[in-house]
Amino acid sequence: MPNHITSYSTNARPRYRKNPGNQLPSGRRRQQRRKGAQYLRRSQGFGGRRRSGRGCGGNDRKTYALIIVGCAFLLFVASIVWYANRSVEITLNGEAAKVRIHSNIERVIADQGLEPSAGDLLAVDGSVLKKGAGTAYTAELDGESLSAEKAASVELEGGEELTIKDGENVFEEHDVAATEIQPTLTVEGTGPVAYVETWGQAGRSEVWTGRETGMVVDKGVVKEPVNAVVTCTSVLPSKKDAKYVALTFDEGPSAQTEQIVQILREKDARATFFVEGDKVSSNAAAVRAIAASGNELGVNAYSDTDLTELDASHVRDQLTQAFAAVEDAANTTPTLLRPPFAAFSNQNWADAMDLVSAVITWSVDSGDWLLQGATSVVDTVVGSVSNGDIVLLTDNDATAAQTVEALPQLIDRLRENGYSLVTLSELIAADKDLRDLIDVNNVGLPKGASLPKLEEQPDSELSE
Repeated sequence: MPNHITSYSTNARPRYRKNPGNQLPSGRRRQQRRKGAQYLRRSQGFGGRRRSGRGCGGNDRKTYALIIVGCAFLLFVASIVWYANRSVEITLNGEAAKVRIHSNIERVIADQGLEPSAGDLLAVDGSVLKKGAGTAYTAELDGESLSAEKAASVELEGGEELTIKDGENVFEEHDVAATEIQPTLTVEGTGPVAYVETWGQAGRSEVWTGRETGMVVDKGVVKEPVNAVVTCTSVLPSKKDAKYVALTFDEGPSAQTEQIVQILREKDARATFFVEGDKVSSNAAAVRAIAASGNELGVNAYSDTDLTELDASHVRDQLTQAFAAVEDAANTTPTLLRPPFAAFSNQNWADAMDLVSAVITWSVDSGDWLLQGATSVVDTVVGSVSNGDIVLLTDNDATAAQTVEALPQLIDRLRENGYSLVTLSELIAADKDLRDLIDVNNVGLPKGASLPKLEEQPDSELSE
């Protein structure tokens, strides 16, 4: 028998309570739940039973995040829609108005409640064929009238000035028999420099035949012609403290032309040479020397011919052939013309004004063609010259030797009297009014211009 004391009676076995939960407290709790009752699990919260997921509240956070992203996206879309349809301010019919951005004219009319009256459809005689069948409205945007097509496609951005008025009447479809009205020509003023001040533009008269009514109506002059104006003037240099004179040489090139060019180079002076086209090919080196030395080239025409006695085609031939000869020899195209004998009629202007930038005569004749000696030439020029004058000297084979003798003295005397010796282009540029009217680097008929037709009246000539 063991030698110890027990704490319980040895006459009865100890009793153990039945614990189906493997002795865990949760097992006892499950035992205590009533059948059919629903109980809230600790991990379940108030959102109902979870089907999956780890950790406490993991799926809840994802749901909230999706809601926030969705709201942000809706806000972004809403802002884009607002921006695309925002209002901008314009001036409408003289008053401030708000319109939706990118609106066209028709939308502005609808949104602003405008009610412009449509024009009518007219017969060719002006009578009304159908009320309200003209244009629905007229529109002007920032001072520019809009066609119906442009009014429908224009998009307003804000800040524009828009005027919307009633529509215009339109004529029935019709055939047009048009007659061109040629411009006339006037020559104004006096002086050695002549140029086109106003280019002629043809007018138009029309006869309409209505396709719907069959009416035939003479509309008369629907576009007035613009008459051409040639102005003759003198050069007036703008600088009060400077004096300019242009020496010009006619009828070259000669055997002495290159000597003349050399004298000008040594004296640091410049001049303008008017050459005859038919002499250029036989003395191309002299023409190249003129161009290379910084002096200026013009033409006398192709031959020593009175241009006033020629018809239009022959006048044009004389000028174009002369210009082409110089271009072939010196790779430069002159635009200045000194016609033989200084004779260039109104008819010549009407026939060939698009071929020249200016027609140049002279204001001082040296008289060298009289062959009275170099001293006479120098004294004549120096005694006659004034600021802005154009001096005539001759470079043909008969007078060139005298010219070569007189030229150094003439340059020295003119400089002693304060003159700068310049080309004709430089002389024209010295006149602030004239330099903007004559472009010696450009010839040709401007867009929309046409050559004039002389009225039946006595002709006049430009002369010295």
